[in-house]
Amino acid sequence: MVVSPPVVAEFGRELAALNWVGGLLVAGSLATGDYLPRVSDLDLVALVDGPVDADRQATLAALHGRLDTDSGEGLRLGCVYVDTARMLDVQVRHPTWTHGQLVQRILSGITRAELVRHGYAIFGPAPRDVLPPMSADDVRAAARAELTGYWAWAARRPWLWWDPVIADLGLTSMARGRYALRHGELLTKSEAIQRAAAPGWLIDQLAARRRGENVSSPRLPAALIAWRDARRTVARARKELER
Repeated sequence: MVVSPPVVAEFGRELAALNWVGGLLVAGSLATGDYLPRVSDLDLVALVDGPVDADRQATLAALHGRLDTDSGEGLRLGCVYVDTARMLDVQVRHPTWTHGQLVQRILSGITRAELVRHGYAIFGPAPRDVLPPMSADDVRAAARAELTGYWAWAARRPWLWWDPVIADLGLTSMARGRYALRHGELLTKSEAIQRAAAPGWLIDQLAARRRGENVSSPRLPAALIAWRDARRTVARARKELER
């Protein structure tokens, strides 16, 4: 298990002190052992006793704002706040702190799979005690949902891929999606880079950025490669869905 940054334990103590948060779970690269400080996001899930109303959201926004400018600065600590009574409903949107703001998002199937298969608790119950098992077919379904959901939307908007962050994320996400569809297993971002549908020079540059190196790629070629890969992968996922 990768050692988590101290801010994660501090964050856990702050949430526990609120008395209406019953647990804090670790997902993402920190759970899978692929975490790289100041490169990876910190993907956390808080278990909340009851709805996260406006007053609770204000409390959470203040807490995150303070951490993001102090002990968590530059660490991209994010958290989904899940009302435990609605945790099993995969379509419910939950307050989610990400990249400096509170938005409403579902707890995705891939995050659920990361929690069940690799996740652990900072405090409160273990992920496997609050979520059902995820079979290989469940992982395939989760990957298919992401490919035919957000990534299908992004593939219809070629201008988005001009952003190097989207291009990098797309190439790794497509590789992870294809692997999950084929094997029913999760792939880390670092592993996915080596399976990206990209020429060797771009894979090398992706890997360097994953290590935290200040390496850039030619913007237009990278955008076209990533966008075309997304279109192909999304189309393949849709065909499988129609079978």
